[in-house]
Amino acid sequence: MSLHGARTDATYDRAGFGAPGRRGTRPAVVVVDLTAGFTDPSFPTGSDLSAVVATTSSLVEAARPVGAPVVWTTIAYTPAELGTLPWLVKAPGMRGLVEGSAAVAFDARLDVRADDHVITKKGASAFFDTGLATVLRASGVDTVLVCGATTSGCVRATAVDAVQSGFGVLVPRECVGDRAAGPHEANLFDIQAKYGDVLTVDDAVRYLKGLA
Repeated sequence: MSLHGARTDATYDRAGFGAPGRRGTRPAVVVVDLTAGFTDPSFPTGSDLSAVVATTSSLVEAARPVGAPVVWTTIAYTPAELGTLPWLVKAPGMRGLVEGSAAVAFDARLDVRADDHVITKKGASAFFDTGLATVLRASGVDTVLVCGATTSGCVRATAVDAVQSGFGVLVPRECVGDRAAGPHEANLFDIQAKYGDVLTVDDAVRYLKGLA
């Protein structure tokens, strides 16, 4: 039974949601916005995501030997964009994510390599207006493991766009985090019901190692 209760589970089962998703043979790991502005609580948009950073690092480490592409995303805005984008009106705390600032740098504990893909995005989804789907298709990818922050924002948006772009979606629960437990759990429930499989990081690592 989920944290939302037996009645909710029964309602979703009856409606035909929550079936197991597709796990292909050509995965990629997409790490969403594990930058200082989100992983360091000293920033207004941040919280302590040390555990998420560590667990995501272990997943990336498992992905590299099987040749799975690794994609890192950051959100960063130019000064001109700060005054024009509607999202920054709704979420003014994001205005601190300025290009070249410490807030948009990747968490120093992450192993971001020169041959990884790095994408700067302006919205929630890693796919929106970034060319990510084209990059993944060019690499023959059929499944995306989504990690990062925040579960209720950019992770969820990325999972939705990934499945809408034709990729199987896997979300290791220990590899995603949020500022509060309620939105985190609610969005994991929704991802599991409609967009992808929420699994443990151990399951995700076994899946990757099984492709070797």
